[in-house]
Amino acid sequence: MSRREENGSAAVELALLAPVLVVLLLFVVAVGRLLLAHQEVDEAAADAARAASVAPSAAAAAAAAQQAASADLSGHHITCAPFSASVDTAHFVPGGAVSVRLSCTASLAGLSLLRLPGSQTISSSAAAPIDLYRTVVVSP
Repeated sequence: MSRREENGSAAVELALLAPVLVVLLLFVVAVGRLLLAHQEVDEAAADAARAASVAPSAAAAAAAAQQAASADLSGHHITCAPFSASVDTAHFVPGGAVSVRLSCTASLAGLSLLRLPGSQTISSSAAAPIDLYRTVVVSP
């Protein structure tokens, strides 16, 4: 092949590969955003467990955990529909622990620039110790 026959071939190759590379880049961004959403749900579960562990009673612990998790997720701009938080206060005594399990179904369209269809359920759990030297109000 002569040099003359190859003129413009790099431009054609770039024109063919550019859309593929852009889609690949957007897919990498989508995976990164999904991993970030997993990390933020983990953080919300830890914050909810901590909020529950400093509550004065088991009933207040459940409410504090719900409120902390909801505020944490909305602060990170994750839209969860449905969102659930289950709080285990079976060992809500000084020296015990409280655990929280969060489940968040996030739309994939909101996580990426690709507007991917579907949703991903992200779950996380965390536990926090209850201070050994504090007073816990026992609910009737």
